[in-house]
Amino acid sequence: MPSSRPAVDVMLRVRGTVQGVGFRPFVHRTARQLGVHGWVRNDPQGVLIRAAGDPASVGALVSALRHAAPPAARVLEVRRQTPGPDDLPPGDDFAIGASDVRAAAVTAALPADLALCADCRRELLDPADRRYRYPFINCTQCGPRYSIATALPYDRSRTTMAGFPLCPACRREYGDPADRRFHAEPIACPACGPRLVLTDPAGAALAERDSALRRAAAALAAGRIVAVQGLGGYHLMGAAADEAAVAALRARKHREEKPLAVMFRDLGQLRRYASVSPAAARLLESPAAPIVLVPALPGSPLAPSVAPGNPWIGALLPSTPLHVLLLAALDAPVVATSANLSEEPLCTGHAEAHARLAGIADLFLEHDRPIARPVDDSVVRLAADDSPILLRRARGHAPAPLDLPGDLPGALLCVGGHLKSAVAVAAGRQVVLSPHIGDLGGLATQEAFDRTIAMLGGLYGSDFAAVAHDQHPGYASTLHAVRTGLPRIAVQHHLAHVLACLLEHRHPAEDVLGIAWDGTGYGADGTVWGGEFLLLGGGAARRLARLRPFRLPGGEAAVRDARRVALALAHECGLYADAAERLAVPAADAAHLRTMLDRRLNSPVATSAGRLFDAAGALLGLGRRNTFEGQLPIAVETAARGCARDPAALPFPVRPAASPGASLEIDWQPALAALLRPGLDPGPAAAAFHRGLVAALVAVARAAGAGTVVLTGGCFQNALLHSLAADALAAAGFRVLVHRVLPPNDNALAAGQALGALLGLTSVTLPR
Repeated sequence: MPSSRPAVDVMLRVRGTVQGVGFRPFVHRTARQLGVHGWVRNDPQGVLIRAAGDPASVGALVSALRHAAPPAARVLEVRRQTPGPDDLPPGDDFAIGASDVRAAAVTAALPADLALCADCRRELLDPADRRYRYPFINCTQCGPRYSIATALPYDRSRTTMAGFPLCPACRREYGDPADRRFHAEPIACPACGPRLVLTDPAGAALAERDSALRRAAAALAAGRIVAVQGLGGYHLMGAAADEAAVAALRARKHREEKPLAVMFRDLGQLRRYASVSPAAARLLESPAAPIVLVPALPGSPLAPSVAPGNPWIGALLPSTPLHVLLLAALDAPVVATSANLSEEPLCTGHAEAHARLAGIADLFLEHDRPIARPVDDSVVRLAADDSPILLRRARGHAPAPLDLPGDLPGALLCVGGHLKSAVAVAAGRQVVLSPHIGDLGGLATQEAFDRTIAMLGGLYGSDFAAVAHDQHPGYASTLHAVRTGLPRIAVQHHLAHVLACLLEHRHPAEDVLGIAWDGTGYGADGTVWGGEFLLLGGGAARRLARLRPFRLPGGEAAVRDARRVALALAHECGLYADAAERLAVPAADAAHLRTMLDRRLNSPVATSAGRLFDAAGALLGLGRRNTFEGQLPIAVETAARGCARDPAALPFPVRPAASPGASLEIDWQPALAALLRPGLDPGPAAAAFHRGLVAALVAVARAAGAGTVVLTGGCFQNALLHSLAADALAAAGFRVLVHRVLPPNDNALAAGQALGALLGLTSVTLPR
C-alpha cells in the first residue's frame, strides 16, 4: 500500500574521501534498492546527490551514506540542502551523472592508492579469467588513485589512464551497474591497458608482457639488481637472502647501515622469517599495505646486510598485481627499497629512472602507465598494546583529509619542516596533507617539494591567501615560504607537533600539556629545543618545562657523533675525563672538544631528548655514530626491550629551572653519573633509562595540572617509550593523546601549522 506521507526531494552534499573508492556505484545501488530516484555525481567539492522518494527511504539512504559506505571511503559530512531551480530534476530512476567540473573551490579529497583486493587477486590467478596474469588488474576497491590523478573531480579523463581507450569488453563492465568495475576509473585489461617491458640500463627492450616479468624474476634469483616500476615510483629489488646481492645494492645506493625493507610473497612466507602478531598481519594485508616492523626470528636466513645489528624486519606484502606475480615467480623474499640514492626522492619516469639509477640497477622492469606524482611506501610499527605508530604517511594513507574545527577565511599553504617533509593545503574546514616527500637537504628533494606544492595548488586552487611555515629561518621550507611573497604565519616547531595531535583527535587546545620530544627544533629563544613541555590554554601556549640544557660541540657533527653529546653532558657536571675514558676518545680529540666546550665555540645550546638518547647509546657501548637518523636511539630501545618489565629507573629529578626559559627542568646529571658506573649491563641500564624518563614525564604532568597530555615528536616513534609513558600517565589519571593517523615525527608538522593558523596559536611564550 503506498505511503500517505509526502515525498521528500533533497540535495545531499557528501564530503570526505568519496571519489575513486566506488562511492557513486554504492549510492546508485543503494538508492535503487530503496526505491529512491534522482542522481549522483562527482564535483570539485566531493559528491552531490539528488534524492527523491518517501521520507523513510531517503532517510535510509542518508544513514547508509554515513554508516555503510565502501571500505576505502571516509565520509566526513553528509549535509542536506534544498534543491535550487537550476539543479537537474530527479527523473524517474536513479542515475550516475557526468561529473560537474565547473569552476568552484575544490575541497574533494583525492583518493589514496589501494592494495590489490581479494576479488581481483582471485581473477589474476584464475586461468579462465580474461585478466589472468594481467599485472594491472583493478576495480573500484583497489588499484592506483592518487598516483595517476591529474585533476579533480576524479574521473578517467583526468587521470593518466586517459591515454588508454577502453576496449568493448571493459566498456561494458564500466557501464554495468551490476559489475564490480562499474565506474572503476583505472579499469584495464590486456587488450586495452598498460603493458610491461624489461629493458637494459640503456633503455633497450629485452622482453615484453609476461616474458618480461618471468625474466625479471630469473634475474633476481641470479643475484642481479632490478629496478621495478610500481604504483607511485620504482623499487630497487634484490634477493633478500643473497648477501652478495644485498651488499652490492648497499654499496651502489650509498646506504651504509639503515635497514632495508623486505617484500615477502605472503604471510606464510614471512612467518618463516619473523614473528607476526595478529595486529601486524591485519596491517600487512590491509588496503594500505604498509611496511610493518616485525621482530626477526632467531637465525633468520635473511642476508645480514638487510638490517645490520637490528632485530626488526621492515616487512611488506605485494600490494599490486605486478608484485604479486613477480614474488610468486621468484618464490623468495626480495629487498624492496625506494629507487633513489640515499635521501633523494623516488624515481617515477623512465628517462629519470635510467639517468638516476645508472650504475645501480642491472635491469629495469617498467610499464607505460605514467605516474602523475610519486608516492612512497607507508611505514608502521606497533606499540605494546598493538596500536599502530605511523612512521611515514604515504601510500594507502595520504592524502586523506583531516577536519578543521572551523572555517579558514582563504586557502592556506603549509610547508612543514625540513626533515621528513610533507606539505598541506588547508581550505574551508579541511586540511589535505601530502604523502611523505623526504628530507630537504638535497636539490632533488627540494625539486620534488616544489612539484608537490604546485600539484596541490593545481588541484585545490593556487590562489593561496597565506603560507604557514616553521620558525626556523634557515629551513628550505621557510625559504620557500619567503619566496612566495604571501603573508607568512610562522608556527613554532614543537607547538606544531602538539597541534597536529590535537587536530587528529579533534581536541581543543585547552587544558592540555603537550610533551614534544624530538631531535631538534628551533626554539622560541633561538636555541635548539627538543625536550619540551608546553602548556596550552586560554588561547596561548607557554613553555612550562624542558630537559636541562646542554651543548652540542660542533653542531651538526654532534648529531652524527654521539660521543660528542656524551662528552658535552659530562663536561656540564665535572665528569669529562671519566666519559672520555669510557668512550675511548683519542686524547687529542678529547682535548679539542674540551676546548670547544670551555670556550663555547660552535657549541649551540640544546634541550634535545633525541640527543640525550644518543649519549645514552654511546655510554652503554651500543654505538658511536648515527649513520642514519635515530640509529643510536633505536639501539637504546632495542637493548631495553628484554628488560622492559624491570622496575628499576635511573634518577631524573624535576627541579626549578637553573636558567631562564622554563619554570621546571628535568635534570639528567644523576642518570649520567649512573651510566658512567663501570660494569654496567646495557640491557637493564637502557630499560632503567626509559623508566626514569617516564617517571619524570609524570612528575612534570602532575606539576602542570592539565587534564590532557599529548605525546608527540620523533622520540615517540620509540614504541617502548611511547607505551611506558602512555600507560604511566593514564595510571596517574590523565587523558593521554597519541598519534593514530599522523606520524609523531616531522611528517605531521604541516597539519599542525594549519591548525595553529586557524586558532591564531603560533608562538610559545617563556616564563619570566
